[in-house]
Amino acid sequence: MSRPRLFFRHWRNRLSLLLILGYVFVAITAPYLSPDDPKNPSPFMRVGRAFESRPLPPDDKAVLGMLPRGIDVYHALVWGSRDALQFGLIVAISTALFGVVYGAASGYAGGRVGGFMLRVADSFLAFPPIAGVVFLQQLFAVTITAMGGIYYTSDILGRVVEIRGPATIIQVLFENVNPLMLSLILFSWMPYARLIHSIVITLKQTGFVQAARALGGGSSWVIRKHLLPNSLGPAVVLAARDVGGVVLLQATLTFINIGGDSVWGTMLAQGRNWILGPGGSLLTYWWVFIPPTLAVMLFGIAWNLLGDGINDLLDPHT
Repeated sequence: MSRPRLFFRHWRNRLSLLLILGYVFVAITAPYLSPDDPKNPSPFMRVGRAFESRPLPPDDKAVLGMLPRGIDVYHALVWGSRDALQFGLIVAISTALFGVVYGAASGYAGGRVGGFMLRVADSFLAFPPIAGVVFLQQLFAVTITAMGGIYYTSDILGRVVEIRGPATIIQVLFENVNPLMLSLILFSWMPYARLIHSIVITLKQTGFVQAARALGGGSSWVIRKHLLPNSLGPAVVLAARDVGGVVLLQATLTFINIGGDSVWGTMLAQGRNWILGPGGSLLTYWWVFIPPTLAVMLFGIAWNLLGDGINDLLDPHT
């Protein structure tokens, strides 16, 4: 039996693909599933009164109910899918690309150069990603403020950047770059680099690589044609798992108010005071926390299952 057919025989792999395709469908069709307000486009569309301090149950205006301030839960869930998918894919792919190239270069170089490059990766491992998030947030805020702009975070709007007067290139760059995304890319590539480094070290001793070098193949050609194609499998597995992981981390940082701007995390933060209803009931305000919790949880599970499935697919012993 072919390995792709074996992949689809496992219910976990079929479930992961079904869930991921569902999120992709919702993300692509978000403008049709829940049209945005043309006057004020936002994932947090108000369909109730802005001064409403209590979450309201599902009705004709909001099929999944409202968060405090009249925010439509269904609209936020739909547009949160697009936000999560975009954030997770950009971070995971960017991190994997840089880590793979860096690891391949260090492994092929070997010797002192390769050892030095590996020590650089190890030094980045000693820096906690959350500390990087806080540092870059402060750097962005100080830089934009020093240039006459305004930088602040809102519990609904997330990161807000306002530039006054003619914008410089640096201001535009700081306005459009997400500090959380940048920090996760800067401080998450090291596992890829170490993984690919060890694989390339082994592949360098194989006959086909030695033959390519003996025939005059340059370093970049050997890396591009022989080493990278034969070492990408484990990196793909790691990247698939990271998509769900970084989205979960984004939602967590948003929930605890440390630099994140996750739509789902904001929904959970807005509804955390309403998890327990009168008498300690968990179901009084179920629409406040169950939909976003399921969205985050299923997103992470789907990508982890896909990573496990790809790992089994590439494993010659399975």
